[in-house]
Amino acid sequence: MVTYVAMLDVPRHVVEFVAKLLAAHRRALGTPRGSRALGPFRQSVMVLRWFRERGCVHCLARDAGVSQATGYRYLHEAIDVLAAQAPDLHQVLRECQAKGLSHVILDGTLIETDRVAGTHVNNKGKEVDTWYSGKHRAFGANVQFLSAPDGTPTPLWVSDAEPGSTNDIVAAREHCLPALYKSAADGLPTLADSGYQGAGIGIHHPFKKPQGSSHLRLHVDTQTYNALLRGVRALGERAAAELKERWRALKRVTLSPCRFGDIARAALVLNGIWK
Repeated sequence: MVTYVAMLDVPRHVVEFVAKLLAAHRRALGTPRGSRALGPFRQSVMVLRWFRERGCVHCLARDAGVSQATGYRYLHEAIDVLAAQAPDLHQVLRECQAKGLSHVILDGTLIETDRVAGTHVNNKGKEVDTWYSGKHRAFGANVQFLSAPDGTPTPLWVSDAEPGSTNDIVAAREHCLPALYKSAADGLPTLADSGYQGAGIGIHHPFKKPQGSSHLRLHVDTQTYNALLRGVRALGERAAAELKERWRALKRVTLSPCRFGDIARAALVLNGIWK
């Protein structure tokens, strides 16, 4: 067996931030000092390795000198602590209005996972896999996010997760459209892609050809509107992709799908501290 030294490519202040949150959490629980197998700093390193490297929890626990069960417990504890720091949607929209932003950008992303059991009957009467996304051709969970218009690589807000078979507009109706309507009425509209067609007043999206009219062409004014809207949205659309690239665990999560929303919010908080 050969030992080697490795380096975690995460700024030290991010590790210390997570460690302070974990230490405060332990104090709130009344955990006696020295009673845990890992201190807050070493637990923070283990958790950030999982987020950053998409590592096997068993291997991370082994490297930290704890059991696999303890490793999972420490990971879930840190996810809960970090997710609790994520901003509320209404809070985010108020801050955007206070900053004078011209708009926000709404989009959805799929967090892939292993094949999970579960079927349901869709609106066409066909039985389909609940967690399978036909759009992405993969199993996973649909997470909605808002981003700033200037291309800031950190999303402003992320939603709870919905099964991968859920369309973007359905997930948006469940988690954010009512708040976005109020925000649009107050002067902060939302830009979205064509998957949100019919979302409602204040949600601007490209127009698609009606079904069965593929041989027709959109009016030149509509084509120009679509091109301009896509160009304005392009900067904000990259936010979720960059979040996944930095915290690679979001590319494919092997934990329970019910945790995906908290994992995405935890990554959002970490991304905000990184800068």
